[in-house]
Amino acid sequence: MATKTAEGAEAGTEAHKDDETVAAGTTEEETDGGEARTPSEEDDELEGVVADRVPSGVGQGAGAVVSAALGLVSLSGGWIGTVAGAREQLVGQLRTSTGASVATQLKEVYGDAWHTTALWAGLFALAALVTAVVVLVRPAFGAPGRPQAPWIRSVAWAGVSLGVIGLLLAVLKYSDALLGLPSAG
Repeated sequence: MATKTAEGAEAGTEAHKDDETVAAGTTEEETDGGEARTPSEEDDELEGVVADRVPSGVGQGAGAVVSAALGLVSLSGGWIGTVAGAREQLVGQLRTSTGASVATQLKEVYGDAWHTTALWAGLFALAALVTAVVVLVRPAFGAPGRPQAPWIRSVAWAGVSLGVIGLLLAVLKYSDALLGLPSAG
């Protein structure tokens, strides 16, 4: 009889523990392997999952900043354009004989270097323009319901503006409409 009473007491204790678990706000479905989870822990876990699925816009922001930087490089000339222009100037000096006319020397030594610099500036401007347009158009294809951060749009529009201005100046320099070579006569 003592054995049955001890078993009954143990069963009553387990039932009492189950009542405490239910009273604490958890159910048996929420207990995994004996660990009780509170509703706030579940909310934190769900927020983490939702935050992982929502795009943060970091890539779009970086693209906008890169487009503005490329636009500035297209206006300032940039290191690559300067080196390419200097190289073209050296090649022009090597190709031109000492007996060549002044007009030929100007064109080979300075004109080609100027055009090379303008070409590189135009490439940077085009890269800025394309990058900025991709950043501005991206929400339409990625997450149409989620608006883009205002600063991303502003910086991307700055990249578009700098790219257009840089491209226009590069075309004017390359075509000698802006700061063309002086006449030899």
